[in-house]
Amino acid sequence: MNRKLGFAFLSAWAVLQAGCSGKAASGSGAPPQAKVEQETDVSILQVEHPEQFPLVKATESLEAASLTVTGVVGPDVSRTVPVISLASGRVVEIRARLGDAVEKGQVLLRVQSPDIAAAFSDYRKATADEVLVRKQFDRAKILYDKGAISLNDFQVAEDTESKAKVDVETAQEHLHVLGVDKDHPSAVVDIKAPVSGVITDQQVTSASGVQGLSGANPFTISDLSHVWILCDVYENDLANVHVGEIAQIRLVAYPDKALSGTISNIGPILDPNLRSAKVRVEVANPGALMRVGMFVNATFHGQKKERFAVVPASAILHLHDRDWVYVPVSDKKFRRVEVKAGITRPDKMQLVLSGIERGQPVVSNALVMQNAAEQ
Repeated sequence: MNRKLGFAFLSAWAVLQAGCSGKAASGSGAPPQAKVEQETDVSILQVEHPEQFPLVKATESLEAASLTVTGVVGPDVSRTVPVISLASGRVVEIRARLGDAVEKGQVLLRVQSPDIAAAFSDYRKATADEVLVRKQFDRAKILYDKGAISLNDFQVAEDTESKAKVDVETAQEHLHVLGVDKDHPSAVVDIKAPVSGVITDQQVTSASGVQGLSGANPFTISDLSHVWILCDVYENDLANVHVGEIAQIRLVAYPDKALSGTISNIGPILDPNLRSAKVRVEVANPGALMRVGMFVNATFHGQKKERFAVVPASAILHLHDRDWVYVPVSDKKFRRVEVKAGITRPDKMQLVLSGIERGQPVVSNALVMQNAAEQ
């Protein structure tokens, strides 16, 4: 019985040894997995196989300082014209909508207005009074020539005739201002576009009321051949932005399209929450490529050239709205260092405005290092 138990124990031990030796043999050809250990300092990482994270030395480049910020496309206020209805009343027809391109003189809406009826009434009364006064003046002139009336009576008749003409001209001008033809009386007035452009605001709908000058403008027309780009520039970056300088514009929707504009204004008031100022860039908009509300990236270039470190774009990690690189500390330790990244060049190299120096080694692919640390 004891012999059987001893034999079974030896057999199980032999099988276990064979399995362990097989696993060791099968895993001997694969590279060891990188092991990352977090140090007490959260910015330092320790790795078991640093050769898996190749390094590259930062080079140097002589270039003008640049600043890239985000912005929003807006209409040029100086090219924006409100559509005004001097007559109050009810909208009976709308012939244009928000976003439509319109031409100068095009009918946008028709308004049925009691003001028109009152203006026509005043015009007809003034015309009738003028006819009567003219007849009285002609009769007074004949009587005066024959000595039947005094000079004072003749002058009174002449003054009355002149005032009647003024009343007719005033009534005609009132109809003209309201946009109505005196020879074609109608209670409906056509509201026309004062300029050509795109309707960027609409405040009326069918059967709604128009209050004339006391209410909101029915439409707003903007000439979008030139637009404004409003950018937020932080307080500590304002020294790099100057009125009159050229800014490079790239649309988020069309990143391959490069445009340029001129800085026309730097806001005199800072946002107390963001500590930023509004910078306005005026840009030509050929083909209406830029639409109101689009996001853009604006790059401002300084006038003085400076020396900056240059690393591959993959060496910079954008995390939590900041830019970082990994630099070696010892054989197996790396430190995450915050940097201020500049523009990315066409050769996939990126400027580093501050944080590292020329010749300093950095990990060539910061994202791989970060993924290893997270895993």
